[in-house]
Amino acid sequence: MLSTILRYQGITVTNRLLNLLRKSVLVSVFASCLLTTARAQLNEPSAQAVRDTVQAQLAAFAADDADLAFSYAAPVIRDMFQTPEKFMAMVQQTYPVVYRPAKVLFLAAKGPDSAVVQPVRMWDLGGNSWLVTYRLERQTDDRWLINGCVLARERSNVETTLAY
Repeated sequence: MLSTILRYQGITVTNRLLNLLRKSVLVSVFASCLLTTARAQLNEPSAQAVRDTVQAQLAAFAADDADLAFSYAAPVIRDMFQTPEKFMAMVQQTYPVVYRPAKVLFLAAKGPDSAVVQPVRMWDLGGNSWLVTYRLERQTDDRWLINGCVLARERSNVETTLAY
């Protein structure tokens, strides 16, 4: 039946089918690229640089060095807060566990080598655990800067002991 329609309709149907085929191939290639990017593992030097950036900002908070802490924020964050003092005040009020963590555990960073998600488990001074998820972007000068941070309190604070 398809061959009859093609002969009957002539070149118009052939062009439509070719255009549809081209579009479906383009969509498939684009989807494949997205899936590859989503699965891309961060290379170790980049993963270490991401951890170093977050650790350096945490050290700046611990030293109450607002200028240094603010220097690890991406331009969009700096534009939002305008001054290191406003940024530091926001962190103290909104992210107290980030401002003064009792304990920090870095989990595996994920993402392509241009934008990364770095999860970090932190414990506050009361022993509560939090999952802090940082978003970092590689800048044109190859530095990693923090573009956002999401804080979620973990429900279970049960200490785990392995028995052999």
